[in-house]
Amino acid sequence: FQLSSFFDGVKPSLILTLCGRNSDSGLIIQPATFEGIEKYAVNKDVLRVIKSEAEVEVLRYVAMVSSDAHKQVMKTIRPGLFEYQAEAEFLKHSYFAGGCRHASYTCICGSGENSAILHYGHAGAPNEKPISDGEMLLFDMGANYFGYAADITCSFPANGKFTEDQKLIYNAVLAANLAVQNTAREGVSWVDMHKLANRVMLNELKAGGLLVGDIDEMMTAGINGVFQPHGLGHLLGLDVHDVGAYLDHCPPRPTEPGLTSLRTSRVLQAGMYMTIEPGCYFIEHLLNKALEDPVQKKFLVPEAIERFKNFGGVRIEDDVLITKTGIENFAVVPRTVEEIEEFMKK
Repeated sequence: FQLSSFFDGVKPSLILTLCGRNSDSGLIIQPATFEGIEKYAVNKDVLRVIKSEAEVEVLRYVAMVSSDAHKQVMKTIRPGLFEYQAEAEFLKHSYFAGGCRHASYTCICGSGENSAILHYGHAGAPNEKPISDGEMLLFDMGANYFGYAADITCSFPANGKFTEDQKLIYNAVLAANLAVQNTAREGVSWVDMHKLANRVMLNELKAGGLLVGDIDEMMTAGINGVFQPHGLGHLLGLDVHDVGAYLDHCPPRPTEPGLTSLRTSRVLQAGMYMTIEPGCYFIEHLLNKALEDPVQKKFLVPEAIERFKNFGGVRIEDDVLITKTGIENFAVVPRTVEEIEEFMKK
């Protein structure tokens, strides 16, 4: 008897199959299968994109715990400590105060030039450098609660006081972040949000004397990718980089300069949970390549770029729920220069 033919005849609205793990034996139950079952299969990647009310509350909680842990690190860290001590403080507070036994990914605790290394803190490049007075710190850390992830990045000076150059770069990234927060909502293209963040940041860098020329021409030339060689953000949930970004019915990955690293190009829907994480980094090989490129070099001011050679980078990452009218930000940490300096005085 062909089950496929039977189901074609009765046209059921729901088919239940056994699946999952037996908690006593630990064995995985193999779901039923038959020829043609793919016609009735549920795409779980699609389901995971829009969060349920229960999921939202878990995500809100793990973001709160992670935010508090970041603030505890800001209170504790100081010049003379090591990068790994920031990681240790975050992990301790997440578990001790929030019951989050695990982190959602390897903690990234970059100081000075290490803050320009996008994926730092792993076994090949562990958080081991001593923190020096006056350096910028970039701490990208998120706790995990019952499988649900937080992913928050804070950037601030080790001594709690911004220099003028640090203010310039930090405020450029913050302006990009806030521009997206104020614009993102259901129906808006994530590609457009990435472009918005890039344009705002390039405009700030131009005002600060690092760039010259027309912003549109800079975008066409890929100058945005020189300073931010990653996408604006990603879907977040049971995975840090959650599923559903490039499904069959979704827009394909962009191929334009500065856009190829986007982790999704979807139009936003209410119930999506995303990171907003613009950044500005002074990565030597990217800058050298741009300074030698006949198209890109005309936009760069070499003397100003040289001043930031050992700066590192800044990233400001928030975890936000997309709504019909805007976003709700679950990351609650000091964000402005004034807020950070005041908080670190304590």
